[in-house]
Amino acid sequence: MASKAALLLCLNVLFFTVVSSTYVPCNPPPKTPKHPPVPKPPSPKLASCPKDTIKFGVCADVLGLINVQLGKPPKTPCCNLIQGLADLEAAVCLCTALKANVLGINLNVPVNLSLLLNYCGKGVPKGFVCY
Repeated sequence: MASKAALLLCLNVLFFTVVSSTYVPCNPPPKTPKHPPVPKPPSPKLASCPKDTIKFGVCADVLGLINVQLGKPPKTPCCNLIQGLADLEAAVCLCTALKANVLGINLNVPVNLSLLLNYCGKGVPKGFVCY
């Protein structure tokens, strides 16, 4: 009887050893961040050429075609229209306005385009031609 009890005890120990050695714990729950994520600020609005080309009439003062008013330099209203544009964008924008004869005067377009761009701190892109 002792041999049966010893055999039962050995099988019992073996069984519990096998069962306990196959224990695999569950994955831990994901950690929550301490601080909530900071939302990204909205992207700034990109500068663009004004759709209303009549606004470029203020650039006539820059070219000396109209008497300049005291206290308000002509650079301010004209150059604000193309502020923030790349040189090529500004050139295309002013070229379109000059070709549309917004200023109301027949002009030498390439020369006046160059004058306006230089006055506002922009440059005529290499190879750019305004017909």
